[in-house]
Amino acid sequence: MRIGVRFDMRVPAAFGRSARDMYAAALEQAAWADGHGFDFVAMSEHHGSDDGYLPSPVVLGAGFAGRTRQLEISLGLVLVPLYEPVKLAEDLAVLDLLSGGRLQLMIGAGYRPEEFAMFDRSLGERPALVEAGVELLKRAWSGQPFEHHGNIMTVTPTPAQQPRPQILLGGSSDAAARRAARIADGFSPTEPRFEAAYVAECERLGRPVGRVVHRRGPMFVHVSTDPDRAWAGIAQNALHETNCYAEWLAAAGGGVYSAAADADALRSSGAYRVVTPEECIELVTALDGLPDDWFALQPLMGGMDPALGWESLELFTAEVLPALPARALTGRGGPRR
Repeated sequence: MRIGVRFDMRVPAAFGRSARDMYAAALEQAAWADGHGFDFVAMSEHHGSDDGYLPSPVVLGAGFAGRTRQLEISLGLVLVPLYEPVKLAEDLAVLDLLSGGRLQLMIGAGYRPEEFAMFDRSLGERPALVEAGVELLKRAWSGQPFEHHGNIMTVTPTPAQQPRPQILLGGSSDAAARRAARIADGFSPTEPRFEAAYVAECERLGRPVGRVVHRRGPMFVHVSTDPDRAWAGIAQNALHETNCYAEWLAAAGGGVYSAAADADALRSSGAYRVVTPEECIELVTALDGLPDDWFALQPLMGGMDPALGWESLELFTAEVLPALPARALTGRGGPRR
């Protein structure tokens, strides 16, 4: 199981923090993770959100690449239907070169009508746009001339990874699983139950089953020597995050986040966990994820105070990572010592 840090850069105005300061904190925290045994830094994408949810993961990924040397730069999910695909192919190739071949790419279709309207697209176009976008990335990264909209073009430079970076699809339906089997190198389902459809479609097509990547653990884990004190400082951020996601996903037919009436109800749900180092060791050890699965800390979750995020990162590094069994630590470079 790979262990990392994840950022979505929400900065709700009600919490009184500046986006400038939060982005600076994210760069510092990624640099810390790079030097202390983590495997990846991940970021996700949305557009037009009142809290400033990260709209430019490629740009932030470049910032992380410049501050790190070992971490995988994990973009997931990149909402391909909202991009001009030739420009996306160029930008991702440059990011892969800038990072020395550390780009990890996961593509999503998106689900918010408001975002599609911003880019003059419709939700009904999603499947076709995802398939066309993936096909273009593959052709563009070959370094060979190809036809696109009646024009012959060559995309340069090509990525550092050869023949190209892997392309994984994320999804929350059997249809997305079958699409991943047809066009991608792997699949990351929002829930384990969708894996069966992916495997079955790979077998039907006579294709080898690619990487299947699961998120492990609760929605959020924070490490503290005083969980009650830490929760008091985090609760408003957790409520903001879960209720925003729940609202978005309810409009899209439901998902893995549920609305919470108050902080006590959210904490009781177990989706957001504030634990001692000893409890975190037990939690991560019990996850027993496969090498491609992942677990991440979110040190700026919901616009939380960076000082609290640092507390969790430093305790996790000092007391949790060294105590984890080798089977829980199978990311880049093999088990940590």
